[in-house]
Amino acid sequence: MKNSKLNLVFGLVLISSFAFGQEYAFKVLANKGANEVKSGDAWTPVKTGASLKSGDELKVSENSYLGLVHATGKPMELKQAGNFKVADLAGQIKGGTSVLNKYTDFILSSNSAEAKKNRLSATGAVHRGLEDIKVFLPQNQYSGIYNNTAIINWEAKNGGPYVITLKNMFDDELMKTETPETSLEIKLDDPKFANESAILVEVKSKADSKSKSEQHLIKKLAPIEFDRVKKALAEETGDIKEETALNELLMAAFYEQNKLFIDAITSYEKAIKLAPDVASYKEAYEEFLLRNKFKDAK
Repeated sequence: MKNSKLNLVFGLVLISSFAFGQEYAFKVLANKGANEVKSGDAWTPVKTGASLKSGDELKVSENSYLGLVHATGKPMELKQAGNFKVADLAGQIKGGTSVLNKYTDFILSSNSAEAKKNRLSATGAVHRGLEDIKVFLPQNQYSGIYNNTAIINWEAKNGGPYVITLKNMFDDELMKTETPETSLEIKLDDPKFANESAILVEVKSKADSKSKSEQHLIKKLAPIEFDRVKKALAEETGDIKEETALNELLMAAFYEQNKLFIDAITSYEKAIKLAPDVASYKEAYEEFLLRNKFKDAK
């Protein structure tokens, strides 16, 4: 009995020591440029997913970028070149602990090498063929949208221009538009859609009307579900005050976790627009599309 108690105490000490050793000040969610971190005496390149400890020092090179999330869950972007002590950066973080950490962990685990390996094992790395026009929207059971902006993207075997038709559930045409691009933004608070709870989307080739996408659904949330998401947003993402690329990445994770894939797409698009030269955001968006089977691996 005595030995059992000693073993238990020893085990708790080991766990406590391990946890202490694993403490960090920031995690790196996005990285651009020849940035370096100094732990001890050696400088090494900063890697996305790395943990930075309070005793570390950062060297941010010219025209570089770092997207960091503090241990409390608070996000921080570094765009200015120079040397920064991690402890000093941590000292700039105000307020208490945030629940954003769970989205940080979700982003890092979803985009890890192991996650990509598992995805390729499950789906196959070989491109399996492509519809004439493949729209990157979810299946109908996940077609709910919280916000008023929906960004529709697609890929096609042949080039544009494309004709996009939006209809209501009675097959009445609400809008038809043409674009040479493979993307279209629609505003659901537009008077054309104000009285519609659901919209059907179809994309066709202008040159060949037989070359078209499957029909996809975009559905406004029911009031009860809308209120649930609104409350969760306030509770879980209340620390996101500014419209930054890093904040939009965290918002995308929130929406994905809540199966609001159309809103997640919009947040990814915003992140890329806010930081167009930071590949981390484009790579995270691509992984999102692949793991949720909106597009096939090539």
